[in-house]
Order: sequence, then C-alpha cells, then structure tokens
Amino acid sequence: MGTGVDEKRKGAPPGDAEGGAATVGGSPGAADAAERVRAEFPALERELTVFLRRARAASGEIARAVHPELEPGAYGLLVRLDESGVLRATDLAGYVGVGKATMSRQLKALESLGLVSREPDPADGRASLIRLTDTGRTRVHRVREARRARYVSQLTDWSPAEVAELARLLHRLNESTAG
Repeated sequence: MGTGVDEKRKGAPPGDAEGGAATVGGSPGAADAAERVRAEFPALERELTVFLRRARAASGEIARAVHPELEPGAYGLLVRLDESGVLRATDLAGYVGVGKATMSRQLKALESLGLVSREPDPADGRASLIRLTDTGRTRVHRVREARRARYVSQLTDWSPAEVAELARLLHRLNESTAG
C-alpha cells in the first residue's frame, strides 16, 4: 500500500513524480537528489553567510597582526606564497581570482611593506617571481601559528576525525566553486 505520490512514482521515470521524462543531468534519481539539495540549501546558505561574515571581520584583525598597514585581503596572498615558496604574479592572480592590474597593485603594497620581493623570472624575462621576504615569512608564520592555536581552542569538543572531515568538505567546496 502506498500513497498517491508513491503510486504515481511507480509508473514514472526515476526522479519524476508526475510521469514526465525530465531528469536533471540525464541520470536517474538526479531530480530527487536535486530536490534534497534545494531543501537543504537555506540552512547551507545561512551557515555560509555567518561563516563568511565572521571571516571578513577577522581578516582585518589577522592582516593587522602581520603588519599594521596590510590590507585585509592581502593575508591570503602571503599564505599562498608561504605555501608555494615562489610564484609568478599571474599565477598568484589566477589563484585568488583577480586581474593582473589588481595583483600588481597589491604586490606593490606588499613590497613597500617589506613583506615580499620580486626577482626576474629566468624562464620569461617579462615576468617576475614573487616570494616572501624573511620578514614576511616570520610574520606570516607567527600569525598562522596563533590562528591555528585559536582554531584548536575553538574546536576542542570536535574529534580529530570531525576536523579532518570539515577540512575535506571545505576543500571539496573550494574545488567545486573554483573558476
């Protein structure tokens, strides 16, 4: 015995309660999955909004901890350089999703603060390689360690598996929203 909806579903293509042929992406059950995602989207949107609002508020504090004159958005550039060692300006711009002119302006500011240096790219004389200065590396490491300690204290009631799962899911989200 089923409900009217269940009975309609029995004769319908997968994912279509009305008996039509529509499926999302052409795969059976995809419409059901899409509906479940739509049902959960308000909660996801709310939580991401809170998370991003708090992250923006913290970014100014974090940047000032590196250097009092550092723009909030520049901290991410410094972290990327710390992780990469050296990058071409165009690669750095592509990674953070800004144009060459914006990246040039940001790098000039970082260079004037003594946090990054430029050197000619031996593979392409028109390009520059960007790296952290010793001062930049020291300051970024100090702030990153303080930030990690803050995460540890905020997530003391989380298991290591939960922290790893959060990192995995955030990576997946970042990958699916890149470019």
